[in-house]
Amino acid sequence: MNPATSTRAPRPAGKVWLIGAGPGDAELLTLKAARVLGECTIWLVDDLVGPGILEMAPARTRIVKVGKRGGCASTPQEFILRLMARYARAGHTVARLKGGDPFIFGRGGEEMAWLNSRGIQVESVSGITAGLAVGGALGLPLTHRGVSRGVSLVTAHTVDGASPDWRALARSGLTIVCYMGMSRADKLAAELMAAGFPAALPVAVVQNVSCASQRHIATTLQHLARDIEAHRLGSPAVIVLGEVVGHSLSLPGSAAQADPQQRFG
Repeated sequence: MNPATSTRAPRPAGKVWLIGAGPGDAELLTLKAARVLGECTIWLVDDLVGPGILEMAPARTRIVKVGKRGGCASTPQEFILRLMARYARAGHTVARLKGGDPFIFGRGGEEMAWLNSRGIQVESVSGITAGLAVGGALGLPLTHRGVSRGVSLVTAHTVDGASPDWRALARSGLTIVCYMGMSRADKLAAELMAAGFPAALPVAVVQNVSCASQRHIATTLQHLARDIEAHRLGSPAVIVLGEVVGHSLSLPGSAAQADPQQRFG
């Protein structure tokens, strides 16, 4: 057959799924995420994805680790974008598997917009972010009647060096869950106290939320950096600030431990 007149079957259209793997515990993966992962032939996996989740991969799955960790050697974001596009255009169903939730400090919005602008089909599956999973991990109510009427998820680290409006948050009375604050805990505590957060405000620091390696401490804002260093806690971790910390079942000296009925008021 003349090559000029031959016809080839069109390459099947691929697709990218942005999937939240949750905080690390494989049992916190959603049913939808587990189903979709089983349909994906390529997994592009972040460092924070729990090993139990990787064990769920079908034998035919190609797993590519594309870790991104602050202070460590990381896979460039531009390279990850190109990988997603390359595999999808080759007809693969691709999982971009992220710790937590793709749209909470996970660059999911950026990746979805980039893929969509290039005509690549993309969908997302929510995951449980560490800042919410910490409640169940410690028996810590992030909202509690008469104590906190809401919760704010914030980051202490941004590319442009900007910070949240700490003064507004100090006045809000909300529980604050802070991501990416461990490397500058001393400066973070100083900024918060200067903005009006009480020095004696209860604080919980939780490393590896929900994992077998989870470690946590209870402290106060003024002693935050000192106690992080004393207990040698590091990333990944979240810092929970607010009176609700005193209602945790897992932290020493909490109101919930002293009076269990208080949890149900």
